[in-house]
Amino acid sequence: LWPWLLASSGLSALVQLVTLPFFPDSPSYLLIQKGNEEACRKAVRKLWGDGDHQAEIDDIMKEKGAMASTKTLRVLEVIKEQSLRWQLYILMTVMTTLQLCGINAIYFYSFEVFHTAKFEEYLIPYVSLGVGLCECLSSILCSTLIDRFGRKVLLWGGYTLMCSVLALLTMTLSLQHRFFWMHYFSVILIFLFVVFYGIGP
Repeated sequence: LWPWLLASSGLSALVQLVTLPFFPDSPSYLLIQKGNEEACRKAVRKLWGDGDHQAEIDDIMKEKGAMASTKTLRVLEVIKEQSLRWQLYILMTVMTTLQLCGINAIYFYSFEVFHTAKFEEYLIPYVSLGVGLCECLSSILCSTLIDRFGRKVLLWGGYTLMCSVLALLTMTLSLQHRFFWMHYFSVILIFLFVVFYGIGP
């Protein structure tokens, strides 16, 4: 079953490959990159139907004008540019914390935690699949929450809850030999960590 499940991801790629030639090009790409206004209007009509779409085309023209007046910076120029310093710091901090947040360790050791929790051997891959589904569903939930609460709240809240869960997980793994129910609590914490990771970072 697992080889078929792994190969099923190729089905969506095949569907995309077959249907891609029938999709229209992006109007902004046609106007900004190619400079073809007629093809842009044709793509707009194909995407949004017949009607007056001059306002959308004017917006794309404004975007083209703004891009023409913007200088393209190289990597070293971005690093040296004072006006971009804070944005660069924020980006580096977010990307570093994303790599060091512990999600890879959770995925790596979850199999062992499930095994210690006395799950049947044949059930462990399905529980691991459940962990992946949790991340997928929480990411979908995040897309609805981000408009309501904003990126900053979700980042702070996600990292705070993830730190709390990791502290509790460390405690439950240390005490799992004293109390039989600690194994199951560890499993619940793994699921919670993945949910908070999907909603936050």
